[in-house]
Amino acid sequence: MKLIGAELLKLRTTNTWWVFALIAVPLWAITLFFNYFQTSFLLNPEQFGGTVPENDPALEAVSDVVYLAANLYTNGQLFGLLIVMLLGVIVVTNEFFHQTATTTFLTSPHRTAVIVAKLVAASIIGVLFWVITTAANLVVTPLILNGLDTGAQLDQSGVWEAIGLNGLAYLLWAIFGVGFGVLIRSQMGATVAAIIFYFAGFIGAALFFSTFANRFGDWINNLQVLVPSLASQLMVSGTTLPGNPPQWVGAVVLIGYAVVTGVVGTLIVRKRDIS
Repeated sequence: MKLIGAELLKLRTTNTWWVFALIAVPLWAITLFFNYFQTSFLLNPEQFGGTVPENDPALEAVSDVVYLAANLYTNGQLFGLLIVMLLGVIVVTNEFFHQTATTTFLTSPHRTAVIVAKLVAASIIGVLFWVITTAANLVVTPLILNGLDTGAQLDQSGVWEAIGLNGLAYLLWAIFGVGFGVLIRSQMGATVAAIIFYFAGFIGAALFFSTFANRFGDWINNLQVLVPSLASQLMVSGTTLPGNPPQWVGAVVLIGYAVVTGVVGTLIVRKRDIS
């Protein structure tokens, strides 16, 4: 517990955490703005001069009120996961940036315990961000849904499942950040690599799978869940989408990545010279 407290203290005594917190607020508001208009359009396309094609299972699924409610109650995930991952990176790279790594490992010579403490500290940060964003979503979303005459949808199990899996996603992406920090000691290098890794999952994977799906069949699209950023999106869908595996599959994929990241990161630190 002392090691975990020490890791949290190190993060609190830097300016980085509150800079990320300040960035998170406008990003949450921006995504809420777009999610609100997306929800309004899908529920009432005629009011915007649009129409909904009939017999389109995918469009019907994303227009389902439970799916839309789950999307609003997990608002902010896109940038929130990125922020907690970067904070996880900083938990490790701060040691090398401020040249305190040698002191840390001399004070606590059991390197495994130090890395576990960093993983736990990052997880706490991830869960804290989830709690804050979820609290804000639980205040704002019922107002939006009631204004759209759909009700708050808080009696739907799919909504609460999405909220819970969203918390798991925040925790796991924080662990990924620690893994990036271990693999790439440079704070700038690890930060840039983590951002590219995260957004490449949305842009690169979409292009990759759509190209191969056209050539080999739609079954290729099911493999998108293997991409971490897409797996976390699947987890909070609130309902099973046509052509996609269930939400729990996305959770299993992310847990697998987190376990591998944590184990590999611990082994690397145990073997690598610290200077």
